[in-house]
Amino acid sequence: MRYILTGGGTGGHIYPALSIAKEILKRDIDAEILYIGTENGLEATIVPKEGIEFASIRVMGLPRRLNRQSFISLKMLIKGLGDARRILKRFKPDIVIGTGGYVSGPMVFEAARKKIPTVIQEQNAFPGITNKLLARKVNLILAAYEESIPKLKRPEKTIITGNPIRNINGDSDKREEKIKLGFDPDKKLVVAMGGSGGQRSINENTLKAMENWVNRGIQVVLITGKRFYKEISELWDGKDQIQEATRVIDYSHNLPSLLSATDVVITSSSAMTLSEVSAMGIPSVLIPKANTAEDHQVFNARAFEEKNAAIMILEGELTEEKLEKAVEKILSDQTEYDKMCSAMRAMGNPGATVAIVDEIEKLLRR
Repeated sequence: MRYILTGGGTGGHIYPALSIAKEILKRDIDAEILYIGTENGLEATIVPKEGIEFASIRVMGLPRRLNRQSFISLKMLIKGLGDARRILKRFKPDIVIGTGGYVSGPMVFEAARKKIPTVIQEQNAFPGITNKLLARKVNLILAAYEESIPKLKRPEKTIITGNPIRNINGDSDKREEKIKLGFDPDKKLVVAMGGSGGQRSINENTLKAMENWVNRGIQVVLITGKRFYKEISELWDGKDQIQEATRVIDYSHNLPSLLSATDVVITSSSAMTLSEVSAMGIPSVLIPKANTAEDHQVFNARAFEEKNAAIMILEGELTEEKLEKAVEKILSDQTEYDKMCSAMRAMGNPGATVAIVDEIEKLLRR
């Protein structure tokens, strides 16, 4: 079988596609998989490292308001549709699977137009515009949340599967994992990250809180995102007294391993991040990004807070003091911490990737 997978721009679209690809290859070592993205997107770096063939098309996101950029984007979209047609003619896939983002639009659209079986996977309760448009054309929609069904408007072909996550071990021993990664196994580890693109509010407030946490025997890893790394690392370099117990990095290519050693996560509330963190049962401080489409990150975070799996702080209300207080609350009582771990794990769906590929195989047998 030949598979095209497409989705990009952020890790939230790329890693689901890679998880699906790995499950396909686990079942069929002879499967041929081609990943389609853009040459300047994050996927162009991540996908080849996973040993999966990569090809690019020309496309860019449409601005929310009509302006000069809209015409540039439209011109690129037309080119991208042409690129997609050429790839389909050359590769001759049996199925095309999109995981969201504007990158997936031309590929999935052209495949559907040519009557090639098509699937989209929607990670959020509030679908993005690309998947909303593609939902009308594709054969199958695999969604993570029931709440997305009315917005996708195709309930007859939508199946709730959960989100596909990377290969993680939620039952790993944190002490052993800390030792493997060079951390002190007797100290708690806090990991702060704002998604693949980073989040300024998390970076700045985590940096301010680092010294107090280190003085309390807490180790900290701050994943800044590439665009924020230079400014944050320069500020961090001036704090020699806390360097030994902290790490500031721009990106982690081995996040599952790091999370296996983590006691508390500070993060935004993207659907994919929450899927991974919940599958591992890690209590979290959630800082939903402001101004996301329909405030979907606030919606995501609130669902976890209501189950006592996490503490939510709205981005506009985030301060160093509130962040320190939230982490202290999570770590101060072992009994309550264990309850949060259980509540977080109950929110997860580690079998989602298997369920998704099961449905893809069913579609191919029709």
